[in-house]
Amino acid sequence: MQPLHLRSAGTSLVISTHRGEAEITHWGADLGDALPDLAILNEPIPPSSIDANVPAGLLPQASSSWQGRPGLRGHRISEGVPGFDFSVRLRLVSATTDGTTAVVIQSDPDAGITVTSNLTLHPGGLLELKHTASNDGTSPFQLDELATMLPVAPDAVELLDLTGRWCRERHPQRRAIQQGTWVRTGRHGRTGHDSSLLLAAGTAGFGNRHGKVWATHLAWSGNHEQFADNVADGRTMVGGSELLGPAEVVLQPGESYTTPALFAAYSDRGLDGITEAFYSWFRARPHHVGALSGKPRPVVLNTWEAVYFDHNLDTLVELAESAADLGVERFVLDDGWFRGRRDDHAGLGDWYVDQTVWPDGLTPLIDAVTSRGMEFGLWVEPEMVNLDSDIARAHPEWIVGPSAASHKDGGRLPLEWRQQHVIDLVNPEAWSYVFDRIDALLRGNNISYLKWDQNRDLLEHGHAGRASVHEQTLAAYRLFDALREAHPEVEIESCSSGGGRVDLGILERTDRVWASDCNDALERQTIQRWTGVVVPPELVGGHVGPTTSHTTARTHDLSFRAITALFGHFGMEWDVRSVTGAEREELKRFIALYKEHRGLIHSGRMVRADVPDESLMVHGVVADTHDGGTPTGATAALFAVVKTRTGFAEQVGRVAIPGLDPSRSYRVEAIFPSPGDADYGHTFIEAKPAPWLATGAEASGRFLGEVGLPMPVLHPEHAIVLRLTAL
Repeated sequence: MQPLHLRSAGTSLVISTHRGEAEITHWGADLGDALPDLAILNEPIPPSSIDANVPAGLLPQASSSWQGRPGLRGHRISEGVPGFDFSVRLRLVSATTDGTTAVVIQSDPDAGITVTSNLTLHPGGLLELKHTASNDGTSPFQLDELATMLPVAPDAVELLDLTGRWCRERHPQRRAIQQGTWVRTGRHGRTGHDSSLLLAAGTAGFGNRHGKVWATHLAWSGNHEQFADNVADGRTMVGGSELLGPAEVVLQPGESYTTPALFAAYSDRGLDGITEAFYSWFRARPHHVGALSGKPRPVVLNTWEAVYFDHNLDTLVELAESAADLGVERFVLDDGWFRGRRDDHAGLGDWYVDQTVWPDGLTPLIDAVTSRGMEFGLWVEPEMVNLDSDIARAHPEWIVGPSAASHKDGGRLPLEWRQQHVIDLVNPEAWSYVFDRIDALLRGNNISYLKWDQNRDLLEHGHAGRASVHEQTLAAYRLFDALREAHPEVEIESCSSGGGRVDLGILERTDRVWASDCNDALERQTIQRWTGVVVPPELVGGHVGPTTSHTTARTHDLSFRAITALFGHFGMEWDVRSVTGAEREELKRFIALYKEHRGLIHSGRMVRADVPDESLMVHGVVADTHDGGTPTGATAALFAVVKTRTGFAEQVGRVAIPGLDPSRSYRVEAIFPSPGDADYGHTFIEAKPAPWLATGAEASGRFLGEVGLPMPVLHPEHAIVLRLTAL
């Protein structure tokens, strides 16, 4: 059988079949039209080893003598008693391709297992891979793991992944790839604040814009593992899988299980090339929101850090008036509007407007908001419940616990987290109740947007006495899907204690993610940078918080907070009634700046410079024109130059601005802050600024990318915005 060759956007994926099973022979740089006879890749057989070449299969298996992490683990159950573990021997049944997609079917008739693999190499070079395991036997099969894996080239010697915690999500860490397995395990029942959004293997010292990189992302919002596996013969596999609990997936005869999608990208241009592949996929989706959809991302005001639980109609109308005056386009009422919700100890699950606070319902506030030209949004947390709630008292059996006995029958509950528990969406009655309540809210009120929160891990999570994170995650997905089908005009944000549920599984069902509960601009620079390696800025909420951060007590000038929020879906989480005088005018000007440039920010190519000075970050968005499908050059760009801390040198020196068309000339202007802004005097620490800051500069893209411009001596935790226009 001829090999399968998928090609797109400078990437090739080759699947060979000459060893009797499917094996990815190459995933990386484009190989052109013609392939040689892949038998030339048969390797010498070393001493004291298996007397055959060992394939690193599309689904690696011990039956082929693969000594690394297997792709499939499980066992047959006979008469209710677990049988012996066995090694499945999958052999090729069929393999077909149309050049960008492939379907590979492999089966072991003796074991009664068939695995169908679906691969798609999307137009921007992003690879999507799923496996489906089917039980062809006559007895149940307990599936313990079905992993999706890909090989990386031998020159991938470094590994980069991300970690973090609440209010410090998605921070990078690096290590050498060494023999053995590096595993990142998520047991939160949600994606997790410490989850690695990206697992990237690359050549030595790979950076933002240099080096080869092979990167993967698992599109799943429940328990999971991501890993890099380097075996003794030197080969490295990267991949991921759903982390299944004990007997969580038992396939009855004729039943199947499909893995979460593994998304993967190859780049010979560093991490920016990986980002381009992901952004291309996101922006090609028919349901994608943002500049390319024709509806700009509105300026948001969220009420949480303005009023917290202190809901009062007069106060909120004043806040709405102030927001409209600034140019806000979406007003979001956060936690505290529903029955019994005066703090976070009670009310979750009772999704009825609190008549003691809102005797006329939410309509007076909604009318006040919409009459001022703004959309109205509402906070909900449909997957959670307080014990102090009417629904928990009426249906204690709907509260998730670790045992078969429900809370109603004296069953033990998991420890509380923010005084709340999880409502069992696997229970059809509980699922229907939650759907009906949120559906009724949307039908009964002019609501354009839901901020959908999820404020605790799913620990000791069971249904009917067995682990059920898998089923709960799928039930939550069904809830999102059903509400979106019933209310297609309503946008949904995924918030999970901030950035605890950020993955492509949830982003197929939502229109943005809340990157973090931390609005501290310094923290946000890192959080948003590494969220943005996968997720485009139009899907990442970034807000201007109060002058002193609620979560860190750190104080920043408005310009730094606003510049940080600019490169995302811009908003505010602040009592803007208190913003007056020159500061209010500066905020208005910045909101106007966002509106002017959001089309570029939310459709352009992301560029992250490799800057030798570790105290400096340079990033921007470049607009590319196209002739048909062919890029014809960068016509405009917006960059931020950010000083995160003091540097060793007296001067920043010349800073290159990469990613431009080398053959074009550009005008470069510093547009924010500018003389007259309230924060201008706090931004710089220099006797005389570089002359071009006042007059602008003109240079070719090649010059700007290779030589750069002398940047101002910025105070730590300050930034400037540069606008580039092609001449």
